[in-house]
Amino acid sequence: MGSSLKVVTVIQTRTGSSRFPSKTLKLLGGRPIFLRLVERVKAAKYSGTVVVATTFLAEDDIIESLCRGLGIDCFRGHPTDLLDRHYQAAITYNADAIVKIPSDCPLVDIAVIDEVIGLYLQNPKRYDYVSNLHPATFPDGNDVEIMCIDVLHKAWLEAERDFEREHTTPYIWENPHMFRLANVVYPHGDFSMTHRWCLDYPEDYLLIKALFDELYPKNPFFGISEILKVLQEKPYLREINERYRGVNWYRHHLKELKTISPKETVCLI
Repeated sequence: MGSSLKVVTVIQTRTGSSRFPSKTLKLLGGRPIFLRLVERVKAAKYSGTVVVATTFLAEDDIIESLCRGLGIDCFRGHPTDLLDRHYQAAITYNADAIVKIPSDCPLVDIAVIDEVIGLYLQNPKRYDYVSNLHPATFPDGNDVEIMCIDVLHKAWLEAERDFEREHTTPYIWENPHMFRLANVVYPHGDFSMTHRWCLDYPEDYLLIKALFDELYPKNPFFGISEILKVLQEKPYLREINERYRGVNWYRHHLKELKTISPKETVCLI
């Protein structure tokens, strides 16, 4: 696919986490989780320049050190204003289009990355923002979003609410009358509330590690179909983080979000 647009994929990560401290440094096959994600993202065809975006806090010096030691681009920015961190990283790396993939998605399918970015690159004058999250249908942990620099800039200037700054893109997808949005749908149904492969809790790590250890030796870049096959053969694995299926940040902001319904999240009891 030919395109003159400069794509910059930003992987946001930090060591601070109230639910699961230093989760991004937990090991998969002897390497920190966020570095395993970098491997995956760099293997995608359309990911462009891959940048790890961490905070300027001293506790995240280790993330920059690990990146520098491996020749991985690293940007440091605001600890909680992720919209600012993404925008400043985009400007620093002269991006025309910015891809957002969080480090809590270490098993994101490479084919999904290319499908979302590819749809945008095929239609740069038709869409401002493309994701696979609105509505979400892929197994949780396959989050991919791409937007043009002008739209990210507008959000950076105008977004005022805390959750809009913390989660980078809500100002965009919450205003479909202002922006041209597109969504990629999982072709086999809605698995977003029934399959959870993202990393927020220790139980998530146990499942992700079990899947990684099972599949990585056979194919380092295993995808959704391989994971589903393992879970079908070993259904007990799904029980590891069962209580967190469908849990996401939306649950804290249902009164503020215009485009998210209660059926798209689960509140912990």
